Amino acid sequence: MSIDVTEYEDDHTGIRSEADGGIVTQLRLDHSSLFLRPTLRRATDVTVEPEYWTTLGTGRTLVFCSVSGESFEDFESALELDPTVADPVLADRYPDRRVYRVELTDRAVTFIAATAEVGGRLLDLSSSRDGWRVQLQFPNRDDLVSFNDHCRDRDISVTVDHLRLSDDEDDCVVALTEKQEELLAVAHEEGYFDVPRGISQDELADRLGVSKSAVSQRLRRAIGELCASKLC
Repeated sequence: MSIDVTEYEDDHTGIRSEADGGIVTQLRLDHSSLFLRPTLRRATDVTVEPEYWTTLGTGRTLVFCSVSGESFEDFESALELDPTVADPVLADRYPDRRVYRVELTDRAVTFIAATAEVGGRLLDLSSSRDGWRVQLQFPNRDDLVSFNDHCRDRDISVTVDHLRLSDDEDDCVVALTEKQEELLAVAHEEGYFDVPRGISQDELADRLGVSKSAVSQRLRRAIGELCASKLC
């Protein structure tokens, strides 16, 4: 059976494209009632990376978070007192991290929906000592301004760490986070990509003061972004 590719492409020429140009920004967001912010203020020795979230038919929004650090007890104690979440559950346990499921409460201030509403795309999200570090991609500057206005209207503090623009000559944007860039730089300097390797993932984790799973995840995401930018 033969397929007329030209006919197939013609049927889809009406799709609006936002793939040309755009802006990638890394921001630090803070508000006393941001999702899990009360917990992060008390448990400063952990790093939280939301894995995914889903809204049930009942309207409840559940979030699964990967937590790396030294003191899970402090994190769990703070989690039980956090007004932005409810019904915390330890969903899985690994040697160097744990996965928790929490339910969002109506007291939580969020920004994910607002990102999508203005045409933005979430690239990376992790906790930091001063709030959430988030990397977003927007089709243009106006969309970024709209997102900033949304945050300002809700008293969410926005600090810009860096911006990367894409123009007509460079349509592919390398969307690496600061942590990914640091990891790749150290990995390259220490010979991780050499044959044989000059440093292992365990040694990279010790060098950067993070868990091995964090190193593995960041390497995978960073290399994926680099491949996507070069192959697009």
